[in-house]
Amino acid sequence: MRIRHMARMNQRSCRRRGIGRLGVCVCVIPLVLAGCGGSDYDTSTPESVLVAARAMVENGDARRLPELIDITPRDIEFEDGVTEASAIAEVKGKLSELLGRLWVVGEELQRQFPDETLDTLDEAVGMVNEATEADWTDMIGGFLADPFEFLEVQEDRLEILDLGDGTAAVLWDDEPAFGGFIAILETGDGWKVGIPIELVQDSEYWPQTRYEWSVVASMLLGIENSLEDFEREVRGGGFKSLSRAAERAGRIVGESVVVQGVIYAMMKRDTDDGDDAEEEE
Repeated sequence: MRIRHMARMNQRSCRRRGIGRLGVCVCVIPLVLAGCGGSDYDTSTPESVLVAARAMVENGDARRLPELIDITPRDIEFEDGVTEASAIAEVKGKLSELLGRLWVVGEELQRQFPDETLDTLDEAVGMVNEATEADWTDMIGGFLADPFEFLEVQEDRLEILDLGDGTAAVLWDDEPAFGGFIAILETGDGWKVGIPIELVQDSEYWPQTRYEWSVVASMLLGIENSLEDFEREVRGGGFKSLSRAAERAGRIVGESVVVQGVIYAMMKRDTDDGDDAEEEE
């Protein structure tokens, strides 16, 4: 992971200025973001967020990773009395359970195949590429095989640009991470990865209602259920190698994500069509 401060980047400031503006807005992939007994983690600087994420994984506390995510809710209350803050908290709770399940499965795989490493995943990636385009083997399989080495590899691809204004932009392989929609923000509770609310709320796919937030939580539950099915296969001795298990994990999670995404997109489309019909009336 490379940390660069703006004061040291004058020769590159013009090229990166656009990245800096985009970096004020944030999006997150939590998987690539921990002490036992409720230990606290230092997030006093932008780079310490990634250090804390790694510490959580190393300490077997991956389910706490959502604590490093900040999604600023609107000050609204839905018809059933639930606030958007509570709805977002529900989604983060489901994400926490999903990551906890992922960690448990990974521990079992590492117990069964202690001599296999990330190098064995090349075979799995090839198998998935032949069968489906929904290839999550590199990410899911890599994390399950060796989460510590997996995070080291990801950290080497990251560059954090401290913009000096309470925000830090993130580059992935020298490009704006996720199209510029990922950054780290300073909050009242330390630095965190956040969501670009002022941008995403205008997106047709951003949850706008209590029901839509509940659907997002259900989507995460659906992915966790897929992992639970995979865990049963693992504990039942259904795989003879880590490559085979990683191939299965990448496929089952990838397919689940695609299916849940399609369901959500169709739900949003129907909702938007209904709103348009009401406006016409």
